[in-house]
Amino acid sequence: MKRGVDDLALFGGHAEFDQTLLVGRPSTGDRTKLYERLDRALDNGRLTGGGMLVREFEDRIAHMAGTRHCIAVCNATAALEVIIRAQNLHGEIIIPSMTFIATAHAVRYMGATPVFADIDPVTGTIDPDHVETLITPHTTAIIGVHLWGQPCDVDRLADIAHRHNLTLVYDAAHGIGCSHGPTPIGGFGHAEVFSFNATKVVNSFEGGAIVTNDDDFALRVRQAHNFGFIAPGLIGGLGTNAKMSEASGAMGLTSLDVFDEVVAHNKAGYDLYRDLLAGLPGLTVHAYDPRHRNNFQYVVVKVDQDHAGLHRDVLLDVLRAENVYALMYFSPACHQLEPYRSEHPVTLPHTERLAEQVIALPTGPATTSSDIHRVCEIVRFAIEHSAEIAAQWQDNQPETAEQLVSSHGEA
Repeated sequence: MKRGVDDLALFGGHAEFDQTLLVGRPSTGDRTKLYERLDRALDNGRLTGGGMLVREFEDRIAHMAGTRHCIAVCNATAALEVIIRAQNLHGEIIIPSMTFIATAHAVRYMGATPVFADIDPVTGTIDPDHVETLITPHTTAIIGVHLWGQPCDVDRLADIAHRHNLTLVYDAAHGIGCSHGPTPIGGFGHAEVFSFNATKVVNSFEGGAIVTNDDDFALRVRQAHNFGFIAPGLIGGLGTNAKMSEASGAMGLTSLDVFDEVVAHNKAGYDLYRDLLAGLPGLTVHAYDPRHRNNFQYVVVKVDQDHAGLHRDVLLDVLRAENVYALMYFSPACHQLEPYRSEHPVTLPHTERLAEQVIALPTGPATTSSDIHRVCEIVRFAIEHSAEIAAQWQDNQPETAEQLVSSHGEA
């Protein structure tokens, strides 16, 4: 319990937590089942190349997403690259800037140009009105991002893509188990991409998946993710090695086994955060539209400096000093990062405002209700003592921009 500002670890006090709390600490599920699956893979001697565990994982993800096809891949970034290759996308691809940098990098890495769209200020997802203003004769695709598991405006984006003859793809890295109304995320657009990184609500150590209802496209994707093979010894075109290993398949299946329990735990944690942080000036827990299912992996707090009395970065430093490793999901936004800010400078007011305010608080099965109470006590204390904390924080800042970058490191 902090009684004064000097009790904060940031100013020399003892850290609240001995072990660091994380956003999305990996959930391993039942280790006995994981080891049994790994033993099966080792016993049959097929550790990659579409073994039985990966095939079972693909079937379960396709069923969950309500799609005919699922192609498991080594990670979600590679999945986006495979889609771009399989669909022969080029020229300009419109994406939101409020996303992980991998969305933009995948486009650029494959030789296309990311064009950044602003967001809906309420949901943080891509704004269809702005998308339509960005379409040029060079535009070939739109990639929407289901930010924090929230669905994009899929109907309007589909209409825009249809009228302009554009490929529509979704980065659904956060979206497994989420929905648009009653319809699972997964079957919208030409294809969607899930992430099964270790931090995600379903993890396969590292991995991803492409899901689609387009039979021809699924065939092209399956070929492209396996060197272009269309049959043993027969190459049908360019491809890469983006296959998922059997070890990742084993972890993915084990994670899926406890998916419902993890989501229920996340939901309880989200509700507790909202209750405990309610009424604090300038601080809002991002609300999810109840018409859509969410996996509640992310508890996002927005800090309005004008009303909270301190900047988001100050609260972030307070929390991290207490071993609460909150994250800025996503800040800076993509268009504010290199190489994009130098090559194609743009102004996106809604994106920039949200990017300056967001903090994602610790979640996941390893985060207990007691942890959440203690985190919220720190946040409440910081807001209640905002003026004193902000002043002392400013006094402790490096004098030059170079020192500031050095002290904070990369985001």
